Amino acid sequence: MTPRVRFAPSPTGELHVGNARTALFNFLFARQQGGVFLLRIEDTDVERSEARFETQLMEDLRWLGLNWDEGPDTGGPFGPYRQSERSEIYLRYANRLIDAGSAYFCFCSPQEIEKDRQSALASGQQPKYSGRCRAISLDTARERKSKGELASIRLRIPDHPLRFDDLVHGPLEFPSEVIGDPILVRSTGIPAFNYAVVIDDALMRITHVIRGDDHISNTPRQVALFEALSALPRLSDSEPDWKLPLFAHLSTILGPDHTRLSKRHGATSLGHFRSSGILPEALANYLALLGWAPGDNREIFPMPELIEAFRLSQVSRNPAIFDLDKLRWLNRHYLKEAGPERILNLAIPALRDAGFVTEPLDGAARTWWLDVLNLLLPSLDELSQLPGHARILFEYDPKASLALDETKHALAEPGAREVIDALWAAVSDNAEITSGRFKEVLDQVKKASRQKGKGLFHPVRIALTGSASGPQLDRLIPLIEAGSRLQLPKAIKCSRNRLIEFREALLAQS
Repeated sequence: MTPRVRFAPSPTGELHVGNARTALFNFLFARQQGGVFLLRIEDTDVERSEARFETQLMEDLRWLGLNWDEGPDTGGPFGPYRQSERSEIYLRYANRLIDAGSAYFCFCSPQEIEKDRQSALASGQQPKYSGRCRAISLDTARERKSKGELASIRLRIPDHPLRFDDLVHGPLEFPSEVIGDPILVRSTGIPAFNYAVVIDDALMRITHVIRGDDHISNTPRQVALFEALSALPRLSDSEPDWKLPLFAHLSTILGPDHTRLSKRHGATSLGHFRSSGILPEALANYLALLGWAPGDNREIFPMPELIEAFRLSQVSRNPAIFDLDKLRWLNRHYLKEAGPERILNLAIPALRDAGFVTEPLDGAARTWWLDVLNLLLPSLDELSQLPGHARILFEYDPKASLALDETKHALAEPGAREVIDALWAAVSDNAEITSGRFKEVLDQVKKASRQKGKGLFHPVRIALTGSASGPQLDRLIPLIEAGSRLQLPKAIKCSRNRLIEFREALLAQS
């Protein structure tokens, strides 16, 4: 049988990295096995579900490189793929379960259920439904409903242990006495999660359910429902056989403090990582390593190699720790591997927001930015850092620089003022400072000031950039010169003008 898996998010907010990891593992399994990966939207939470979140999560999944074979936008043989469009299907099977005696109408009010829950807690017991409406005959229940009484539909949990084999956790068993009869359909007509998911998984021929281990406690109820549905007479050959799928419950992702990863650990949505400049191949690679390992020490896995290497049997049951530094390390690798044109296109929104570029970015300005990117890229963890690193080209404030302790200390060193004077003399001819020309300037300054190493480079860097640290000067200064001649949204001061301002600020301070 062709493996069929699904990712079934609720469109109630942004896609969390934990859910993205679940989607990725489903996708990898399907592609590695030559199976089908489908997307199902579980939008029965009417109050919280929003179309914008559905659109966002689909965009995020595609950005991550996960394309589905069946789904709400692509269609497929077992649609519709939104639960809000499947109400008639849920009601039909609920009525069949009632007719078979496997389910019953429950007239208990929320207040009665809450009272029972509090009573159980007070006595130290696990809260579960009391079964108050179990004994009501079907005829009596239907008569009460005909008179306008609201009723939900509950499943009768069988009187035997509920078992299933988990591909990650091994065989699991739950005694039926700790599980109350779950609601299948609420009195509002909205199906409950544990009911809708079973109907959908069966009708969509899902063979493997790969999801987070927070769903383990739901699974015995779903096992019981599969049993009840399998006992129904098949009305046509197109109906499923209600065979229990194979389950694989993935470990929880924890934050650095070993608590469940959440917003208190920082932004954890895919949208955040997209906007911060994490490449999709880096994030997919990192998420795959959260709970899975290929059995060797390898850590770099582009998507085709992930698909080839992934095995469910290698998924760990131990919680995984989300390490942002590790993600950034992987991102640095993929940033270096990506073509400069692609990286620049991805960086343009952040550069535009900083006021450094306007669109379209082409011609000499584009070529210049590609050179800037080549210089700054090795120091970037995320593309969102590029504007901050590029400020050294655009923003020059000698007064602010001279007020810094680091600058004061560097300029107080013996020979520092001689370096500044020699530098002024070396660039007074106003000739273009290319990379080769800058080396000649440094040689002149070195000879005139008799300084070398730190004593030479620190004063030169401070005078021309306003900072005591930064990129290689022999590559940075030519970019400053070239940028000063371009019509950029934010003007760049050439080296000579910078040095003039620096000398003036230095004299004013004396």
